[in-house]
Amino acid sequence: MSLKARDKKHLWHPLTQHKLHPETIAITKAKGCILYDEDGNKYIDAIASWYTCMYGHCNEYITSRVATQMQQLDQVVFSGFTHEPAIKLSEALIKILPDNQNKIFFSDNGSTSIEIGIKMALQFHFNKGEKRNTLIAFEDGFHGDTFGAMSVSGLSVYNGPFEDFFLEVKRIPTPNGENNEAILNTLNSIAETNKVAGFVYEPLVQGAAAMKMYDSEGLNTILGFCKKHNIVTVADEVMTGFGKTGKYFASDYIDIKPDIMCLSKALTGGLVPMALTTCSEDIYKAFYSDDIKKGLFHGHTYSANPLACTAALASIELLQSETIQQNIKTIIASHKAFNIYIKTHPKVKSTRQTGVIFALDLNIEMKRYGNLRDKLFKFFLDHGVFLRPLGNTIYIQAPYTITKEQLQKIYQVIEDALDIV
Repeated sequence: MSLKARDKKHLWHPLTQHKLHPETIAITKAKGCILYDEDGNKYIDAIASWYTCMYGHCNEYITSRVATQMQQLDQVVFSGFTHEPAIKLSEALIKILPDNQNKIFFSDNGSTSIEIGIKMALQFHFNKGEKRNTLIAFEDGFHGDTFGAMSVSGLSVYNGPFEDFFLEVKRIPTPNGENNEAILNTLNSIAETNKVAGFVYEPLVQGAAAMKMYDSEGLNTILGFCKKHNIVTVADEVMTGFGKTGKYFASDYIDIKPDIMCLSKALTGGLVPMALTTCSEDIYKAFYSDDIKKGLFHGHTYSANPLACTAALASIELLQSETIQQNIKTIIASHKAFNIYIKTHPKVKSTRQTGVIFALDLNIEMKRYGNLRDKLFKFFLDHGVFLRPLGNTIYIQAPYTITKEQLQKIYQVIEDALDIV
């Protein structure tokens, strides 16, 4: 019996209505930028498996380090214990994070890193004797699927059945250079009538909102407002972190740095799950007390797993390498050239790029999970490229190790797909 047939017996896949989409593709092997299925087909992984495997699949620099580590220490409780992989990772990470970041809290996925960031923001004020119960977030943001993360997300396609149970959140539009003053007026109104604890945001690029990109100066103005009103700022860099915007972090483009940062996905090069919530010394000091109740009582069984820490450390070393940095520059330049070529196509409504993230919108209305979207998805797979359109948006976020030939094939398949729209 095939893997696909066996899968149907017991497995429930994410973001899937199984009655409408009963079929899956069984992947048996991955190497570099290529996925291999059980039928012998090959696919270029043009989205790095949800932006995780940025150094290519089964990268031997990472896997060899983890293989060595698992012979010495596989897992140990991180409450009351510590270990060298976590310490070395913290030392390496602090060197590349924005200068104000100084403490690191471990968890195991992007959603939990956001939960921790929200809890830090709320408890920060509570510990100082001030109860603030409102959060600010962007419209159309996405921060994960757990309840706090859903609360600050704005995409009802994911959150609809649960909205009655959310935290108190006020939403503002993303700045576009023309609405910045209006956003400030909205923020003033929110701050006058609510006790605002924190602002949660995806810096520069909103991933699940179809790679929506927005004005950095406007974000800087919003962060300045938050700083003035003692509103804790929480940057969700789960998607944008570790080089995808061209710099180590999207926050590196912004003058005012976040109080808290949330990191996952490319953190471990896609090898194993792990997430981090980092914060400034000022945030940490609000929890540092003789009063035990002021501690952050949050924990995960696999927090700071030594294997995950080792994978993350190896990934950071790769990110800083001359080879990967040059590859990032090459991909950025390649996307720019493709953009010049494709943006005037009659089937293309608009294009945009930040770092290695490239997106184009088709000149047609489409449902996020509709028949035409499914037709495009199948077309890409049939032509050997794994891309996941978000409605009428086709985007690329390939591994840093992708070859020029593989990139050109992605571009060509996208151009060919325009003929079926």
